[in-house]
Amino acid sequence: MAAIELRGLTKVYPGGVKALDSLDLVIPDGEFFALLGPSGCGKTTLLRTLAGLETATGGSVVIGERDVTGIQPGARDVAMVFQDYALFPHMNVTDNIAYPLRIKKVGKAERQRKAAEVGARLGLDQLMDRRPGQLSGGQQQRVALARVMATQAQAFLFDEPLSNLDARLRLEARTFLKKLQRELGVTTVFVTHDQAEALAMADRMAIMEAGHIRQIGTPAEVFQRPANTFVAAFIGSTPMNLLDAAVRGDTLEVAGCKVPVPVSAEGLLTEGERLVYGVRPEYTTYSAEPAEGSLGGRVSIVENLGASHLVTLEVNDVAVQAVVPEGDEPAVGDEGFAAPRRDRALVYRDGELVSA
Repeated sequence: MAAIELRGLTKVYPGGVKALDSLDLVIPDGEFFALLGPSGCGKTTLLRTLAGLETATGGSVVIGERDVTGIQPGARDVAMVFQDYALFPHMNVTDNIAYPLRIKKVGKAERQRKAAEVGARLGLDQLMDRRPGQLSGGQQQRVALARVMATQAQAFLFDEPLSNLDARLRLEARTFLKKLQRELGVTTVFVTHDQAEALAMADRMAIMEAGHIRQIGTPAEVFQRPANTFVAAFIGSTPMNLLDAAVRGDTLEVAGCKVPVPVSAEGLLTEGERLVYGVRPEYTTYSAEPAEGSLGGRVSIVENLGASHLVTLEVNDVAVQAVVPEGDEPAVGDEGFAAPRRDRALVYRDGELVSA
């Protein structure tokens, strides 16, 4: 297995489009690392540059203490699973799994033995004579994973490998993939635009925007303490409340109401300065009765999330959202109050988190 290190990695396409802008990143040996961001942020370009499928314009890629920046993809000792799995339609499962070993000049008997061993481990032993067109999406994905495993590479690179699966299979596949990575202990870089996948699977993650890394951290760190308003707005199944605020003594004026200064920003604010107050709907309590530090308004939308509801309050023309347990949801038009948890609220100055 091997650690991965990027040193000032830059990728500029013809026409001056800078897809990666001097990125520095260290992924320890055996870590499951996710790259997350909106379309066009550079995450797939980063993965392809790691694999050698794109040539870096500047900087270096180090895998297992070996600088592989100028080395061809086949000599980097990494294995990649593509979004469409890239299986050969004219080959059966055995030959698809064994193909990388064939390229490495491994003998036929050994190739087939290894393919059978890996295929059985992934529950493909009854499908080895079938071709990709005879397999379901989930089975095709397992063939692609088996092919990667057969290479015994130092690192696995996954480019949105779950995006072609339906919702139920995606849940099953991400659990299976995380368990498999833990068992193998292989350094893994996983590209996705799905926050739920990244939060559920990654040991650590990087949030990317326009060729830059905006934050690196564990899923809990990124969710609970976004480093800037971009990450705060991007991460989470329900968007964070990001509200204009002004400092008024030991309180903040938000949407015409007063809320206490968050614990994380105590003693760090200046009277009268303009800030952005952030709190997740999950950390905001809804009530029909006012409470100290709550924001009062009228319920405009109630969205069913299954076991809970997302309630939107219009507070002096500002939308504030709170997650309410099933059965406690109000009706549209009700008067209500949203009380943010002071220990979970955050403050941003010029887009960056204010914190000791």
